[in-house]
Amino acid sequence: MTRSVLYDIVHETRYDYTEPVAVCLNQLRMRPQTRLPWVECERCSVVIDPVPAKIDMHPDYFGNMVDSFAIESPHESLTVKVSSRVKVTETHPFEAQSIPTLQQVIESVRVGLSDADLSAKEYVFASPRISLDSQFADYARDAMQGCTSVLDAVDQLTKRIHDDFQYDSTATDVTTTTEDAFEMKAGVCQDFSHVQLACLRSLGVPARYVSGYLRTLPPPGKPRLIGNDESHAWISVYAGAQLGWVDFDPTNACQTALDHIPVCIGRDYDDISPMRGIVLGGGTTTLSVRVDVAPVESEAAAEAITE
Repeated sequence: MTRSVLYDIVHETRYDYTEPVAVCLNQLRMRPQTRLPWVECERCSVVIDPVPAKIDMHPDYFGNMVDSFAIESPHESLTVKVSSRVKVTETHPFEAQSIPTLQQVIESVRVGLSDADLSAKEYVFASPRISLDSQFADYARDAMQGCTSVLDAVDQLTKRIHDDFQYDSTATDVTTTTEDAFEMKAGVCQDFSHVQLACLRSLGVPARYVSGYLRTLPPPGKPRLIGNDESHAWISVYAGAQLGWVDFDPTNACQTALDHIPVCIGRDYDDISPMRGIVLGGGTTTLSVRVDVAPVESEAAAEAITE
């Protein structure tokens, strides 16, 4: 029997300014995925305060839904609250005989044996935050020694990054390069994912960046803390035309499962940052973010969480 989990997700972002902002233009990429077969976004609402003078929703190049808005009156704070209900369904285990080798995937993408191979090929190249380099390729080959399938190879690389890198939120920031994170062997989920993308693409394997949420479980006997979850990032690797894309989480050394809720897909973080924009005025800015990921136990419980 195929299992699934229904989630209510609230992602609230607030900016406070020391001086009034005259005008702001922003883009949001916070709506959960609607194009992946194992994810269903049942509903999603976006509430913005102050109310924008203009707002538009459209898909970007990668198929992510984008909310673009403009606020054209003076304001000293900005709050964006995105509330979603999402169902994540488990994927069935892959039959061993259907899984290609790493080299078979590299070769099929190189020559474009199918439409799926050609579509995946754009994720082989360098991108703003991902460079192709022999140091990444050598690290990946060393981790993948003896692997017989592409999924086994990527799994071993995932575990190698997890073992070799220290999770340290103070070591890097949003501007840290992939090369610096690789040299330090430290960082957060964004850095771990960028390093794994660089390793795979440097071998010729298509791989893309995934942003989303991760359900966290409280310690035994402790209540779940509301608003204590965070945005997360992981990678998706192309495993051939038959299997398609398979996701791995280097921060947690695992293939993704029911606890992972994808939101946006791109080449790297620059393609999918949750909120970006420009402001006129504002002085010094203070940012606060609250994320809550709650499994829906029942319809009554879901209504309580929404309220």
